Amino acid sequence: MCDICVMNSVKERMLSRRNFFKGSAAAAVGAAAAGTMKATPALADGHSAVSDLTHMVDETFPTFFGTPGVTYEKTFDFAESGFNLYNITFMEHVGTHIDAPLHFSADGQDVSEIPVSSLVCPLVKIDIADRAAEDADTQLTPDDLQAWIDANGEIPEGACVAMYSGWAEKVRTDAFRNADGDGVLHFPGFHIESTQMLLETGAASIAVDTLSLDHGISADFATHYAWLPQNRYGIENIAGLAGLPAAGATLVVGAPKTGKGTGGPARIFAMV
Repeated sequence: MCDICVMNSVKERMLSRRNFFKGSAAAAVGAAAAGTMKATPALADGHSAVSDLTHMVDETFPTFFGTPGVTYEKTFDFAESGFNLYNITFMEHVGTHIDAPLHFSADGQDVSEIPVSSLVCPLVKIDIADRAAEDADTQLTPDDLQAWIDANGEIPEGACVAMYSGWAEKVRTDAFRNADGDGVLHFPGFHIESTQMLLETGAASIAVDTLSLDHGISADFATHYAWLPQNRYGIENIAGLAGLPAAGATLVVGAPKTGKGTGGPARIFAMV
């Protein structure tokens, strides 16, 4: 086929596709005008808004060990190649991320094996922010859980129970790690007794707005060792809890599907 024939053929296809999309757009506008367009199923089912519960993560995000958790290597540059491309290396546990059962067990589920059914779940928000403002070493206790239950009913099956301590507002400041002169970290977490109490429920996950499920001064990581080996997962460094209700929101956890992964950065949303 001659070059001019090929060019004409391509033009005809492009015009045909343009007309198709114009027709589709017109049909969509007509349907909307007729009131036949529907909301997405997720928002139609009692939800009216979506909140992002994920911190932006880069090399400046604080980590438990105090060293950068993200590195960048630019392998293609727009000025030279017409496009940009990075090799980005992530520590599994940086930014808003998942703790998979394998993180603190010999043979628990890796992050790719967490059932998708447990990644969309009711959100239980427990507010200890006032206490945390006075005592950085405070913990979410069984009394906090019981107060939530008294006000809202039993912990829903498959729920994510999230501690709101106000710590997310400190991110990218020294107060987020809150290390003392000996390098010991000070921030809130789950008390082992509240963790054990939740193991008696059908909760699927727990979440914190700090660097660890255990409070910063923990030397034994008791909550990690109690919770994760039961093939339940954790979320650390969750953001955006301040504006959410204590009950009624639905959490959507975009867990990475990395084979052999002990966790990984996640994009997390709440539908309210």
